[in-house]
Amino acid sequence: MRRDTFRFAVTAAFVFQAVIACSNALAQSATDVVGTWALVSSVTEKDGTRTDQFGSGAKGMMILDADGHFMLTIVGPDLPKFASNNRAGGTPEENKAVVSKSIAMIGTYSVNPADKTLTFKVDSATFPNWNGTEQKRLLSSGNKDELKYITPTASSGGVATVIWKRVK
Repeated sequence: MRRDTFRFAVTAAFVFQAVIACSNALAQSATDVVGTWALVSSVTEKDGTRTDQFGSGAKGMMILDADGHFMLTIVGPDLPKFASNNRAGGTPEENKAVVSKSIAMIGTYSVNPADKTLTFKVDSATFPNWNGTEQKRLLSSGNKDELKYITPTASSGGVATVIWKRVK
């Protein structure tokens, strides 16, 4: 009898742990975006033409913390070195190349699972028109290792599809 009671208790403990693990897994869905993400691609479609928004081979990182703060940076490949060797002393052509192939922003974010949206509340950005605005992204797919969203009004015009992979 004690052996049966012991088996029952052990089995019940395992079932309880499995239920807790399953409920935690169910709580982690495509909207569970907390973490560090590396850019896979950022493709813009405008007037029927698809282009790499920041250039082929752009690198980027996005950090979404558990307290709702974010930072996002994307830098295009092969940006020109400034002839002056002074970040604040670029030529108009150098500055244009850098601005058109990079973006950085910081602020807070929220996820709305019902609407499948990720909203960035931008405190400050290298595209100053976004400062103090909310930028809504449509979550089109995602899992624990991939985050994909649509930017309906990309900063360079058109509609962007951005894909990130979780950094491990």
